[in-house]
Amino acid sequence: MASIAAAKGPPGPPETRRIQPRTLALIRWVAVTGQAAALLIVHYGLGFDLPIGPALATVGVSVLINLTLAIRRRAGVAPGERSVVRYLAFDIVQLAVLLYLTGGLQNPFAFLLLAPVAVSATVLGAVSTVGLCTLVFASISVLAFWHQPLPWKGEPLVLPLFYIFGVWTALCIGILFFAAYTWRVADEARRLSAGLAATQLALAREQRLSAVGALAAAAAHELGSPLGTIAVIVREMAREVSDDDPLAEDVRLLQEQADRCRAILAEISQRPDHRADAPFDALPASAVVEAAAQRHAGDRIAFEFAVAPEPGAPDSTEPVVALQPEINHGLGNLIQNAVQFARGRVRIETSWNEEILTVKITDDGSGFTQPVLDRLGEPYMPVRGAPGDHMGLGVFIAQTLLKRTGAAVAFRNAEGGGAEVEVAWSRAALDAWAQTRQEDR
Repeated sequence: MASIAAAKGPPGPPETRRIQPRTLALIRWVAVTGQAAALLIVHYGLGFDLPIGPALATVGVSVLINLTLAIRRRAGVAPGERSVVRYLAFDIVQLAVLLYLTGGLQNPFAFLLLAPVAVSATVLGAVSTVGLCTLVFASISVLAFWHQPLPWKGEPLVLPLFYIFGVWTALCIGILFFAAYTWRVADEARRLSAGLAATQLALAREQRLSAVGALAAAAAHELGSPLGTIAVIVREMAREVSDDDPLAEDVRLLQEQADRCRAILAEISQRPDHRADAPFDALPASAVVEAAAQRHAGDRIAFEFAVAPEPGAPDSTEPVVALQPEINHGLGNLIQNAVQFARGRVRIETSWNEEILTVKITDDGSGFTQPVLDRLGEPYMPVRGAPGDHMGLGVFIAQTLLKRTGAAVAFRNAEGGGAEVEVAWSRAALDAWAQTRQEDR
């Protein structure tokens, strides 16, 4: 199942690796300052004859670009990946022009072409970094053969072509190494950050669920007394109403629902992990599903159960599932949600193969709206756009409980109409989780 595959892997690194505008501006101003200082010191301080006019003009263009970037930053425009690629490509071309004017690869500052590649590997994706590396390769290849003479006192410095080839080779290897190593380190940092964010989100979800559980226990305690009063009054009404009275059916229904509420509140208050009087520790998956649905059976909604192995695995045996409250309450909440919004029918399919157990719950209601689908699983949200103040706690609790057992939960609209919820477990993960639960007892 695609849903199981998606649930197994850790969250990948974020696609957006946007560099802060302030950081980009700082890097470029440091580069401009260093270039201008080097040109002025070499030309005026050391007395080497540089084409100072064209060189400073090249630096001046970079100053204009930096000022444009500063204006955009003050306007609150953050550079996207394409903008950063363009800025770094300009830096490569600008530095290549400076090297052309000052000796090409004979200039010891040629190694600075590694800087834009390192920045790209840190903040941009692999495709952008490869493109900038290609631009650097092209630049140093041109500079190896076409450039102005290196400023030198006395006789012009002429280096052997073999030495220039060695410098070119060293720069190519350096570019590849810096790009690959820096990108790998940055990618690991991004993955670590994404994992930390996912862990924090999971902890927050667990804290919310714990808070909901504590609130439920407190509510059960507080509601016990008024519910008992209601039950007493209903019994008194039942004595006074004759069997042929039109209100008799309503009074009986009210008494049944009050008794059911008392049973639910008692269960919430006690919350045993495992009932000592349970006759079985495990049941076939279809029996567990039917038991979870039984609590929500009624005259208004008809349940349809379908139990069969998947077509590709006709000889596969039905999984046996440990009786645990996470599965019982998780499936129960999803079935209750389907019953609430169904018009008259809820279909529950239990299927399996050698690796996966799947439970599919489909109702014949109006289905999910797209805004609800986008936010399903979050607490305190409107449910299916229905009137009233629905907080989505049932779906949130069900999803959290089932994910504890290793399940992947997917929500969608059924092809024939209505809502569809698919819960899928890896059979190996389900068995391992049940074993862990038994060891914890």
